[in-house]
Amino acid sequence: MSEERVSVVIPAYNHERFVGAAIESVLNQTYPHLELIIVDDGSKDHTWEVIQRYTDPRIRAVTQENQDAFNTINRGLKMAQGRFVAILNSDDVYAPNRLERLIAEQADTGAEFIFTEVQPVDVSGHPVTDPAHPWNVWHQRNRQFYIQSGRDLYVGFLHGNFMVTTSNVFMTRSARETVGDFCALRYLHDYDFIFRVLNAFPGQVRYLEQEPLVQYRLHGSNTLSEGAILARQQDQHVIRTYLLAGVPESIRPRVTAGADRLLELERELVVERDRLSAMKSKVLRVQATELVKNLRTELSRRLHR
Repeated sequence: MSEERVSVVIPAYNHERFVGAAIESVLNQTYPHLELIIVDDGSKDHTWEVIQRYTDPRIRAVTQENQDAFNTINRGLKMAQGRFVAILNSDDVYAPNRLERLIAEQADTGAEFIFTEVQPVDVSGHPVTDPAHPWNVWHQRNRQFYIQSGRDLYVGFLHGNFMVTTSNVFMTRSARETVGDFCALRYLHDYDFIFRVLNAFPGQVRYLEQEPLVQYRLHGSNTLSEGAILARQQDQHVIRTYLLAGVPESIRPRVTAGADRLLELERELVVERDRLSAMKSKVLRVQATELVKNLRTELSRRLHR
């Protein structure tokens, strides 16, 4: 088992500042039996030049025209030759013992897919530890729901993606072949993928919830600010798909109707709250205008006595 090879795929795009740290975190693993596949997705900065500086014989690097993250990952996975496959985004970093720990966990449990806790870091690589930081609030809320659900992975993921990132993917090659490619979702291909894994391998997915073995970098280009609406639409699609996947076909129409109505009610509540807020603001403006008018009248009356 100690000589089983791990194929690590790095999909790289416009991360000249970070890709070197990602590559080195793989090459410096305490588990040496690995290959590193790097696919540059048509970067427009100097990412490809940085990649080419590394000459370790375990590296296979290719470049292509821009095809988006899920296609880039799929190409890298098809190149993988190891018994195990893993992914690391080009702005994230592995803990030095990550692969060794996951190989040991797989040997002990026979798990087909393993993911760990995530450590957020800033652009300089410093841990983001403030519990009030918005990312930590979001992540801990998802983790807490999973724990309160009795550590039911499927239920936990319906509440939120506490795997967080494709950088947290580690699986057997046979699991990857069974589940298939990452789907064509720009932001949530990892979220869709974990549901497919859970359906294909019930009881064979492990979460090392106390071991933060991957550093997830928080910076402007991965906060989804420009794609916030699209990301949430994709989120709705994923949850709807995999909520229904666990429901007997005979009652799916009821669940679909109820879920759709809940969404409609939420939208209606937003509209009504906005309208009420606008009405209150209008009343306040009218009152303020009337008050100013009265004050001016009174002031004018006193001045002309």
